[in-house]
Amino acid sequence: MTIEDQLLRDISVEELPGEVKKKSDDGYRLVQIGCTKIDDIFEINYSFEKDYRFENLRITISGDTVVPSISDSYWGSFIYENEMHDLYDIKVKGMNVDFNGYLFKTSIPHPFNDNITVKKVPSKKKNNGGGE
Repeated sequence: MTIEDQLLRDISVEELPGEVKKKSDDGYRLVQIGCTKIDDIFEINYSFEKDYRFENLRITISGDTVVPSISDSYWGSFIYENEMHDLYDIKVKGMNVDFNGYLFKTSIPHPFNDNITVKKVPSKKKNNGGGE
């Protein structure tokens, strides 16, 4: 089985609207927007697909960064953007549908912002046989 290469490109927040518009104009569909908190920063990955090929754009932000909505290019992105706001307290400007923090009902506000943090851990090399 061959695993295809997937493009992952880090871009700035300022580049996001233009790069996403290019994807839309080129016929890519938005597959998902995923957010992860690592230490004190957030990684937001925008995944696109065309002709069974995935391409990803990633922005890395601090908690006080305002992220521009991509709903001008991908109307349905408002669901992901509201999710980022409700669960991580990411500020998203210009959403076509803004639930103002009420898309998800959670027992505590922004549960993935302060309470859960993923830390990068160095990978362990596999032991290829033999004793230690």
